Amino acid sequence: MHNPTPTEVLDVVGRLEAEQEIPDAMRADVRLLGRLLGHVLVESGSEGLFEDVERLRAATIEAYTSPNSDAFDRAVQIVESFDLKRADEVARAFTVYFHLVNLAEERQRVRALRARDGVSTRDSRGTVAGAYAALVDEIGPDAAKERLDGLVFHPVFTAHPTEARRRAISTSIRRLTTLVDELAAGPRGGAAERRTQRHMLEEIDALWRTSPIRRDKPTPVDEVRNIMAVFDDTLFTSVPEVYRNIDDALQRRSAGLAEPVVKPFVRVGTWVGGDRDGNPFVTAKVSRKAAGIASEHVLSRLEGAAVEVGRGLTLGRESTPPSAALQQLWTRLRSDDEDAAAEVEKRSPNELHRAVVLMLARKIQATRTRNADLAYRAPEELLADLRVVQSSLVEAGAVRHAYGALQDFIWQVQTFGFHLAELEVRQHSAVHRKVLAELDAGEPQSEQTVEVLDVFRSIAHVQERFGARAAGRYIVSFTQSAEDLANVHRLARYAVGEDGTPPVLDVIPLFETFDDLQAAPGILAEIVEHPAFAARLDETGRKLEVMLGYSDSSKDVGPVAATLALYEAQAKIAQWAQEQHIELTLFHGRGGALGRGGGPANSAILAQPPHSVDGRFKLTEQGEVIFARYGDPDIAQRHIDQVAAAILTASAPSNEETNRGAAERFADIAARMEATSRARFFELVKADGFAPWFATVTPMEEVGLLALGSRPARRGLSVESLEDLRAIPWVFAWTQARINLAGWYGLGTALAEIGDLDQLQKAYAEWPLFRTMIDNVGMSLAKTDDRIAREYLALGDRDDLARLVTDELALTREWVVKIVGGDGLLSNKPVLQRAVKLRSPYVDALSLLQLRALRTLRDNPKDTPVDPDVQRLLLLAVSGVAAGLQNTG
Repeated sequence: MHNPTPTEVLDVVGRLEAEQEIPDAMRADVRLLGRLLGHVLVESGSEGLFEDVERLRAATIEAYTSPNSDAFDRAVQIVESFDLKRADEVARAFTVYFHLVNLAEERQRVRALRARDGVSTRDSRGTVAGAYAALVDEIGPDAAKERLDGLVFHPVFTAHPTEARRRAISTSIRRLTTLVDELAAGPRGGAAERRTQRHMLEEIDALWRTSPIRRDKPTPVDEVRNIMAVFDDTLFTSVPEVYRNIDDALQRRSAGLAEPVVKPFVRVGTWVGGDRDGNPFVTAKVSRKAAGIASEHVLSRLEGAAVEVGRGLTLGRESTPPSAALQQLWTRLRSDDEDAAAEVEKRSPNELHRAVVLMLARKIQATRTRNADLAYRAPEELLADLRVVQSSLVEAGAVRHAYGALQDFIWQVQTFGFHLAELEVRQHSAVHRKVLAELDAGEPQSEQTVEVLDVFRSIAHVQERFGARAAGRYIVSFTQSAEDLANVHRLARYAVGEDGTPPVLDVIPLFETFDDLQAAPGILAEIVEHPAFAARLDETGRKLEVMLGYSDSSKDVGPVAATLALYEAQAKIAQWAQEQHIELTLFHGRGGALGRGGGPANSAILAQPPHSVDGRFKLTEQGEVIFARYGDPDIAQRHIDQVAAAILTASAPSNEETNRGAAERFADIAARMEATSRARFFELVKADGFAPWFATVTPMEEVGLLALGSRPARRGLSVESLEDLRAIPWVFAWTQARINLAGWYGLGTALAEIGDLDQLQKAYAEWPLFRTMIDNVGMSLAKTDDRIAREYLALGDRDDLARLVTDELALTREWVVKIVGGDGLLSNKPVLQRAVKLRSPYVDALSLLQLRALRTLRDNPKDTPVDPDVQRLLLLAVSGVAAGLQNTG
């Protein structure tokens, strides 16, 4: 076997980098981090490890850049030559490499975002300021301002088990990012550089030595605390920064001197600790605890922000005389807490604005510690006090202080309240029906019934403790009738008894399957006549929320038919809402992967039917997507701004007309694609023995062994049909097998059946929904690999099913490339193409290690204990592939 020299390794690596046209700064980061990883491997104490990693790396890169060489077979032989200990070490090395490349790419994204600063408002595409300027041109300033005032972006964080990375790994990567930044900013060649690189080596060594696999599944409370890291690290400061940037762009020279024109438009929701559909570990007790943890975090941050703002208001009475209202507020605060007031007054002599805000910080602390004598009852009370301070500053001429840090603090209170994120409850409609049947029959209450009723009591408790905004949205999974929604109100009444007051509930239908999506308009028309539902509609000004599920509909009829069905359902629901004078918010249950509605959110928003957005967009943010979009402050700000801009643009008459006209012109193509793709999908998934074959040719069963999340991966004990399997592991397993079938299967046959390339290219140019579909499939296909896929498919003794997959893969790739143009997938998206090509050879190495382990497990006789070292290797490779592809479920 040929062992490449270090020079040969550098040559193939350099060839790969040259092909990707990596920016110089990013190339420097990748090479530095890769070199430091090499040092760690040499120092690891495992003789020959570094050389073995380099041999495999050179072989997989050569196999990727020279597909006609024997390099792929050589890579397979290298993997097979490792003993289990060495295979384990190599898998961990490649996984660490991916974390380092992801870090370098994130830094490059931040550099690119910062380079965009200074672009004029009208040229700043994909920003709220740019979208607003375009709206003013199209509909006039008054109508545009009304749209801006009504803007709502409502991300909802969920705990779906798709984040393969341990929190310890994420935290280590954050520390390493800080060190890379320090190195870039510091002087070269001196003690500071050596010290920083030494710390970087220490951090990379920790990454290498930290097991990427969780020993135990996280509990729902663990998942709540994981989400809190995003709030603590980015959201609390990034959201007001977004508002500030938009206000600066719109007001220009007046920014900071006048009341902001931007109203807070971000609302944060969470299912973490509230989503009990299929998760027996989420109980009423857990929901209460989740709300308490979130409140503790936000109140702590608000207290700290109030102290910081107060300390900065060192404005004397002579230069900044307090208003009468501010003096009255001080008198009340001093009367409530004389000792604290005396202390604050001593530290703030003749500085009443400072003293008042510091006393407000004390009241926030009392709210957090539940001191009833001093606590605020609701965030509105705090906002009223802050407005008194702000008005006093304005009256005194200190407008920069009124609309500076104090305004940022007001935005934080308006956005997060005392609850941080609204806790949403989700439960399956069948559970409600079962519990009601028991209650109506007067039977002794079962354990499940007691728990279901306790949930409503918990919602009431959270609302009483943290305010009505803290909880109250109740999602009904698999809504199939108006009765399914009315049942929630009946259960709430049972929970509190005849003399009790039920919690305030906004009941949200979730339409998931293909049949449910088609039935949605009829169900909605019926439910709005229900007394309890109609009463709540009247209370909210006829506001209604409807959730659409992407995962199960895609698994139900295939990705193409599901995409078209979702569009049709949205169009019909939006039209019905218009006719009923209902303010509709569609809640999109999108996952991170393309098979679950993933992909760029802004392009998806711009492709929605007329009046289905209307300035409001709500979606789930899941798993690895949460940390990718909100883990870094710069990226979080850009993501929020970009999505909000798309929400504004989506409601522009020109955009709505584009979507309406395209849907009409290409209706025939849509109908043919829907029917053909669905038939092709059914040909595969409804074939005899498909489900067990799928479990054999992918690591689906083994994925269930990963301690990714608290929710079980499947509904039954074994997988005999697709109905037994949740959508997340369905997507995850195909991703791991480098096939990504859930994101594209059926599209190639549908496009070939239409056959008219000119017409399809015209649809790609003029029909946003079709363009988004084709681009998303292009991304999905770019992460597939024919040679690796064939190795996985060979694990199952079904050549007929394997041929269906490989034929459809080739056909889909052929048509997508022809429609988009260029010489390959993602030719029109060079940055994404670069990212995929940079990773693919290294993902191949981990895939080969995973295949080796999977073959051993598949060959293991039934009823024979599984070698735990083989199983560990498989799970290490699963974690590594997830890191490399940056996509799981």
